[in-house]
Amino acid sequence: MSSVYQSGFVTSLSSLLAEPRRGDDTGAKKCTVIGGSGFLGQHMVEQLLARGYAVNVFDMRQGFDNPQVQFFIGDLCSQQDLYPALKGVSTVFHCASPPSSSNNKELFYRVNFIGTKNVIETCREAGVQKVILTSSASVVFEGVDIKNGTEDLPYATKPIDYYTETKILQEQVVLDANDPERNFLTTAIRPHGIFGPRDPMLVPVLIDSAKKGKMKFMIGNGENLVDFTFVENVVHGHILAAEHLSQDTALGGKAFHITNDEPIPFWTFLSRILTGLNYEAPKYHIPYWLAYYLAFLLSLLVMVVSPIIELQPTLTPMRVALASTFHYYSCEKAKKVMGYQPLVTMDDAVERTVQSFHHLRKVK
Repeated sequence: MSSVYQSGFVTSLSSLLAEPRRGDDTGAKKCTVIGGSGFLGQHMVEQLLARGYAVNVFDMRQGFDNPQVQFFIGDLCSQQDLYPALKGVSTVFHCASPPSSSNNKELFYRVNFIGTKNVIETCREAGVQKVILTSSASVVFEGVDIKNGTEDLPYATKPIDYYTETKILQEQVVLDANDPERNFLTTAIRPHGIFGPRDPMLVPVLIDSAKKGKMKFMIGNGENLVDFTFVENVVHGHILAAEHLSQDTALGGKAFHITNDEPIPFWTFLSRILTGLNYEAPKYHIPYWLAYYLAFLLSLLVMVVSPIIELQPTLTPMRVALASTFHYYSCEKAKKVMGYQPLVTMDDAVERTVQSFHHLRKVK
């Protein structure tokens, strides 16, 4: 399910003040975060508490301590495990998924597809009214330029990896389940390039690569614009979707892009993180065609030797495409339908992220 790690956060004063009293009418503001021990999930829990929601968390394990949160531990594919976490809840935020860097195809299929089908069935059994899925903008990406892409782009017929292939299946399951006549409403949020404090992947992996001398080169001319989205803006989009999702709106059964609405050159973003932590930015260019050709040859080599030895190359055709093509998306639909505006600018988001990883800073 979601990646789980110790949060280290202190509950904010606003969270404590906003804790709903048990005697109040909190039924409509009781929710469950599936995958709430993960990176996005923990930020989701914090913002929901700050906005006065009563929160359950369902995950494989408890990733943090908070007396305001009721934890349920279990298997996403087990209705018996999941049902108690959903009973009496009006809204479910489903943000559980294996990390996209995993190579376990069976796990992707089991969690993203089979597990999500179980979430939908169990939500119906438990009387849940709203389901908000964390999908991904990559469901429409095939390794070629997307500039200001809208939600009416078709699903990728050649997804960039198996993770994305199962995210497409997952999103279809959730959106197809939308049923206003039975008061069961669903929507999907498509973030892109989530980052922020306590991120277990992007920044730690980037710094690890820099320590190993692997961040000296950039692929292409460095001008390709990409969306990176601060985690608090992603959470804000989810909560807005939940609060606007009703039988009378255009959200039901639809997907929405949520980004920082500030596309930035891919290598500029990475460079700002690197230099902020006292590492050198990439300064040498590799032509796109050369990098892709090398990655393709490497993937063939891995395929040939895989029966004998298991290799996980850093350079893959998918990563070359992600690093050197334009892929940024329009938020106009989310602005119009749910009033979305990013809460945190890119400049502030990068600064807060860098400050949160001071323990990874290179000592000069």
